[in-house]
Amino acid sequence: MIKALSSRIFFRSILIFNAVMVLVPVLFLINSSLRETNDFARNPIKLATSPHWANFSSVWANGAFATYLKNSLIITVGSTILILTLALGAGFVLGRYTFKGQNFIMGFILSGMLVPAKLAILPLFIQLKWMHLLDSHLGLILVYTSGALPAAIFIMSGFFRSLPADLDSAARIDGASEFQLLRRVLAPLVRPGLSIVAIYSAIPIWNDFFLPLVFLQTPEKKTIMQGLTVFFGEYSSQWGIIFAGLTLAALPLIVLYLILSEQFIKGLTAGAVKG
Repeated sequence: MIKALSSRIFFRSILIFNAVMVLVPVLFLINSSLRETNDFARNPIKLATSPHWANFSSVWANGAFATYLKNSLIITVGSTILILTLALGAGFVLGRYTFKGQNFIMGFILSGMLVPAKLAILPLFIQLKWMHLLDSHLGLILVYTSGALPAAIFIMSGFFRSLPADLDSAARIDGASEFQLLRRVLAPLVRPGLSIVAIYSAIPIWNDFFLPLVFLQTPEKKTIMQGLTVFFGEYSSQWGIIFAGLTLAALPLIVLYLILSEQFIKGLTAGAVKG
C-alpha cells in the first residue's frame, strides 16, 4: 500500500513538474505581450500590472498581420490536406496489402526521413525555379508535403496494419470496392492516426521561418513568422508588439490542438489497453 502510494505521488509529481515547465513559457509569452517595450527592457520578468492592450492592435494595424496570417493559413492548410490525402492512400496500400517489392518501397519512403530539407535546399531551389514555382505558395506547399510524407506514411501504414483483416473480407463480401473499403470502413477507424499526422505536420510548417525565407521573395506572399521580423530593428526592437504577434500566431495551433486533442490522445494510446 505504501509502495503504491509512493509510486503514485512520484508520477504525479513528474506530471505536475512537466505541466509547470510547459505553462511557464506560455504565461511569459502572454505576460510579455501585455507590456510596453520600455518596461519590458527594464525588467523582462516583471508582471504586467497595467496591461497594454494596444500591442495587439499595433500588430494588426502596422505589421500587415492579416496578410501574413492568410498566407500562413494557405500554406499550412494546403500542405496538411495534401499530406493527409497522400498518406491515407499510401498507408492503406502499404498497410493492408502484401506484394512483391513492398519492403523496398517502404524502405525507400522511410529513407526520406534521413534527409533534412535544409541539406537539400540548393537542389530544391533549382528545381522550383525550373518548374516556375519559385516565389509561390504552391511551390512551398509541395516542398513541405514531400518533407512530411515519409513520417506520415509510416504512421498511417502502422495504423492500417493494426486493424483486423476480417474487416476487409466482410466489406468485399458485401460488394464494396477498394475505394469504398477505404472511405467507408477503414478511414473512420484511423482518424486518431490522421489527427497525429495533422498536428505533427501543421506545427512545424506553421512555425517554419527558414524555407519561406529562401523560397518567397515577394513581401505580400510572406508568412506570419517572416512578418514579425518587421518589428526587429538594428538598434532597438518592439518587444511588446513582437510578443503580442507571437501570441496571436500561436492561437490557430491552439485551436487545431483543441479540435483534434481527443483523437490525438486516442492515437497516442492506441494499443496501450485491451478493448
